[in-house]
Amino acid sequence: MTLRIGAEEEFHVLDVESGRLVPRAPAVLDRLNGQGFTTELQQSVVESNSGVHGTLDDLYADLAGARRRLDAAASSLGLAVVAAGTVPLARVTSREITADPRYRHMVEEYRRVADEQLICSAQVHVDVPDRDTAVRAMCLVSPWLPPLLALSASSPFWLGSDTGYASWRTMLWQRWPTAGPAGCHADADSYDAALEELIRSGVISDAGMVYHDVRPSAHQHTLELRICDACPRVETVVLVAGLFRALVRDACERLARTDGPECDGRHDWLRAASWRAARSGLEGPLVDPATRRAVPARVALLGMLARLRPALEASGDWETVHELLDRALAEGSAAHRLRRAAEADDLLASVDLMVAETRGAPGRGAAAPRAGAPTRRPGPAPARIRAQAQAKPQGQTQARTRPVGWGTGA
Repeated sequence: MTLRIGAEEEFHVLDVESGRLVPRAPAVLDRLNGQGFTTELQQSVVESNSGVHGTLDDLYADLAGARRRLDAAASSLGLAVVAAGTVPLARVTSREITADPRYRHMVEEYRRVADEQLICSAQVHVDVPDRDTAVRAMCLVSPWLPPLLALSASSPFWLGSDTGYASWRTMLWQRWPTAGPAGCHADADSYDAALEELIRSGVISDAGMVYHDVRPSAHQHTLELRICDACPRVETVVLVAGLFRALVRDACERLARTDGPECDGRHDWLRAASWRAARSGLEGPLVDPATRRAVPARVALLGMLARLRPALEASGDWETVHELLDRALAEGSAAHRLRRAAEADDLLASVDLMVAETRGAPGRGAAAPRAGAPTRRPGPAPARIRAQAQAKPQGQTQARTRPVGWGTGA
């Protein structure tokens, strides 16, 4: 059974000199002429859509190539792009919404919730045989999603201050009426009936506004992961994609067996588990999906890895996922790296690090690169992604008292 994968990434658009979020996505998109990029609710966000791939290496190459094209387009305008849940420096306004009737309706209906949608996520699609399987598999994979959120956590800052959370994006996102755990449904008919009921209630206007942590695609035979922050390092997206594909494969195989377990229907604890992951990232406890007890993040994720080993090996992903997870656990979450950079210097150092990691520059996040220092973009996908994960640490940045730009994307 081959389950293909694809990913969507959202990127903040920043002014090079000030490091502030700016509504310049339309100008960036004009430079890209389509090429798999599109708009989002806010004019400060660009969305990238990958192709459909059978291997993690191919997904990596696609995502890295898209980031190079996006960076070149932004740099030519004196802008930078960042893959992270939030950026430290932004302002809230209702005047910078993409000109689209659906988006305008959302702003009028949801007001401050829509105004503060200054957030970015990474989404992963995995093939499933049919919609019934997607709905039933959704229930089985849901308990294992909070650890994936912890891996992706990259949003410790909001409107100029440290929130104390690893993923503040999650806290903002959960204010939407349909965000959070998907719940349990016996089949596609039951799930679709629940969606129709939501639409008839007037709380949402269409099925696209169902913002569950995981959901069956409305247009494709895929299951879509939606719980994660956007990730500065493309390797993190690949790691999450590999783990999610293994979860879906494992669920499909369990469902195909006549004696396979069904979901127990007890998802009331999942919102609390997601809160824990958003608060702690990889630097604190997580709720272990197997025991529903608090354990160190490392214990939860290594237990998940061991559980999924047969599915990872069947997809040819075991070695790559194992080594990328080892690196993630050793170096900590993006939120941890960004917070360390800010503590060593200032919020602009955190912004510099976001930009460098989005571009593919090496480094372990102790601090940001010096102004004008060259950065290395990700090249073509290596034979194994692990070879890309052996970057050397970057040097410390000198303290500064003025905003720093990132050059022209060299």
